[in-house]
Amino acid sequence: MTPNYPGRDPDGTRGRILDAALEKFSSKGYHSTRMDEIVAGSGTSKGAIYFHFPNKERLFLALVDQFADLLERRVSAAIEDEDVGMRKVQAGLHACLDTFGKYRRPAKLLLVQAVGLGSSFEMKRMEVNDRFIALIRGWLDEAIEVGDIAPVDSDVVACAWMGAIYGVVIRWVYTGEPEPDRILSALLPVLLKSVGYVAPADV
Repeated sequence: MTPNYPGRDPDGTRGRILDAALEKFSSKGYHSTRMDEIVAGSGTSKGAIYFHFPNKERLFLALVDQFADLLERRVSAAIEDEDVGMRKVQAGLHACLDTFGKYRRPAKLLLVQAVGLGSSFEMKRMEVNDRFIALIRGWLDEAIEVGDIAPVDSDVVACAWMGAIYGVVIRWVYTGEPEPDRILSALLPVLLKSVGYVAPADV
């Protein structure tokens, strides 16, 4: 087996480290996970891990960023072919909720484990929230501009929508209920109606 040096295949090594860290953090929690366990799980070395991540905190925060990037990519892909307006809003919200449903372990890291771990973790969690609030606000502004909905305070509505999504999804992460399909079928119409929009029956 060829030795794994930090400078060799850095993207592949980093990916294996993140995969192993996700597995350990998800099963044992942040505080109970030791870096040696991530070394063993990733099939790398301490040197390789510390080359990419100076400490456990930065490794955990990188996982949060990884999930946020995945979420944003899936949302962006979902709305790419949609016209401006409420069809884009619907597609984006659907993709957001669907992604939480498909990726429960990283969602748990973002929504549960980052809470109460200290100021740097809380700042990262708020940064991710603000990132998606800005996306929702942009969709709403476009919908207002094209006349799909009446003018609303998109800043407040985007925060409220994010809070509603967060509240339902975090319960699912903890308990497994309600199932993602139920979340989508029940929550999406409520969010849309909150801005005075009723989706056509075929959407």
